[in-house]
Amino acid sequence: MPTFPPLLQPGDLVRVIAPSLSRSWVTEHDHTSIIEKRFASMELRLSYGRHVDERDAFGSSSIASRVTDLHEAVADPEVRAILTVIGGTNSNELLPHLDFDLFAANPKILCGYSDITALQCAVLERAGLVTYSGPHWSSFGMRDHFSQTQTGFHRALFEGAPFEVESSKEWTDDLWFLDQEDRHLESDGGWWTLQAGSAEGRVVGTNLCTLNLLQGTPYMPSLEGALLVLEDDSASDAAEFARNLTSLLQLPDADGVRGLVVGRFQRRSGVTRDLLAEIIARQPALAGKSVLAGADVGHTMPLATLPIGGRAELVVGSEARFRIVEG
Repeated sequence: MPTFPPLLQPGDLVRVIAPSLSRSWVTEHDHTSIIEKRFASMELRLSYGRHVDERDAFGSSSIASRVTDLHEAVADPEVRAILTVIGGTNSNELLPHLDFDLFAANPKILCGYSDITALQCAVLERAGLVTYSGPHWSSFGMRDHFSQTQTGFHRALFEGAPFEVESSKEWTDDLWFLDQEDRHLESDGGWWTLQAGSAEGRVVGTNLCTLNLLQGTPYMPSLEGALLVLEDDSASDAAEFARNLTSLLQLPDADGVRGLVVGRFQRRSGVTRDLLAEIIARQPALAGKSVLAGADVGHTMPLATLPIGGRAELVVGSEARFRIVEG
């Protein structure tokens, strides 16, 4: 059984680290004042890793700097949660250098998404610790249309399971960090119910192309008994998503997958409901299993906060239900 970190309480200290892109990359369009006001409203204190602003040719910092900040955050008894600055492309570089016994001995919340999937799944597999797919530190700089994301963050990390994962009929997929005035609400009717059925399982995911980087390594979590929650960004069109999903579901334990939740695609991906339905229908490991798509997971907003390694229920029929039961 996995270990669940203690929930947050008012007054707790959150450490912000940059295991992928540097904070200096984010603060080129600086919304720090909005971010800090949001955390103050939740009565959370923020501190920052010593190396968050280092920046190399890859927009990141050295492996040693990133590992140091992560280990210091895990080991510091005052720190109650660790929040990533933003995603990127290289958090998997850290995995061979991490002390997973340190994570197991100091269970605390680790929250982020996208490239942070590599860290989250490795921590689950090697330390048996539940982490959280949810907003980055930078996400809290979104001035407008952020309330559902913040509510979901608070619900998951202050109140805990059980809770329902909501369907949002309006969402955003714009470059809000460039211009907070130029915002666009999208709508497509909410969830896509692709295959009927019901399932309960351990949440494994979330960013598909990052999760696939772990195949064949000691950091890949088992798919046996998994309720997969998968998403990808605008760089993944229908063909790219299809081949990445096929690769994942050809793993030897993929028949043990209980069901699938797919996050909402960005408009630029070009993935439609019909294309996704065809992709899903081609997967033998998903035959007869429940599949829900268009969830608030991934690179659009709002963004749900979900426990990686927690347990969830999925019901897909004339109506759909996605519920976190342990997390």
